[in-house]
Amino acid sequence: MTAKQYQEILARRRSTQPPPAAAVPKKAARKKPTADPGPPSTPPPPVVEPLLAGLLSPGRHWTLLMPYVDEMLTSNKRYPHWSVEHRIRKQLRADATSLIVPMRVPRLQHAAIHYVLHPRKLNRSRDPGNWAPTAKAYVDGLVTPDPKQPRLRHLLPDDDHTHLLGPYPAMGEPVNSGFARMSLVIVELTEPLTSGNVETVTGTAAPTYMT
Repeated sequence: MTAKQYQEILARRRSTQPPPAAAVPKKAARKKPTADPGPPSTPPPPVVEPLLAGLLSPGRHWTLLMPYVDEMLTSNKRYPHWSVEHRIRKQLRADATSLIVPMRVPRLQHAAIHYVLHPRKLNRSRDPGNWAPTAKAYVDGLVTPDPKQPRLRHLLPDDDHTHLLGPYPAMGEPVNSGFARMSLVIVELTEPLTSGNVETVTGTAAPTYMT
């Protein structure tokens, strides 16, 4: 058999074989729609006495229920683009700034802040510490009302460790409907911040380490 005859046999075999079946396109996975949480609701005010008891020199205090939002920042969520997270953070900062005047939050020298999470009524455990990015955005809005003027301060001269303790997480009563909400408990400290302040906030008056 010559090479030419062999090529002719292969060509005849190919012509008699049926064409390969077209691949069945895969159906795009449908994203499960988010269940409607219902209308916004107002949670009960947080109990502040246990929060004040953990501080060395508490003075006046203010409780702010932050405005309702469809989404807060959490440390667990990954956003498709940085602009989405930036938009949410910008809104949270503006919400906190909007409460300075109506709630008559004064300028303080030293303060401790607790953020109280009011979760949705879902049958699973919650860690309020995951909402720390939202609390940070709120504190930024209270301390620096205008991001374009970073030297303009309101609540505190700065939100560094020499002026601010926290913000510390706490769990509050859940909301009846709507998405989760957050309250801020701002406590004036009548003494400068020291290691003693920090130790009492942790709930113990004894040293937490040995040398």
